[in-house]
Amino acid sequence: MSMRYLPVRRARRVSRGRIDQEEFARRCGLHPELVRRFVALGLVPAAWDADGALWFSPSQVSAVARLQRLHAALPLNYAALGLVVDLLDRITELETALHARGRTEPVRPRADTRSAAVDQEGNA
Repeated sequence: MSMRYLPVRRARRVSRGRIDQEEFARRCGLHPELVRRFVALGLVPAAWDADGALWFSPSQVSAVARLQRLHAALPLNYAALGLVVDLLDRITELETALHARGRTEPVRPRADTRSAAVDQEGNA
């Protein structure tokens, strides 16, 4: 007795270096609806195809892992984490620019050294 099976179309999970929402959620260890929420909040960039399906870059998996770590460490909701991530990225850019110029000391003197300099000028 031979059994017949219906043909099943396998979903394409990878297309031109991008992964679909289901595969992305699986790699991140998240529910697909939470991935959609991240996209709606602007935390993770995604591309839409003609059918309305979301596609992600594989490099975004590490960005989601960063969001998850920050969410676990800070008592903030996901919307506020967007601001925190933006600020952390800006700090990194500024530190990189300072390092590239060969500057390692702070831009402004610390408050305690500033007040000591004023005292020296005032006493002189």
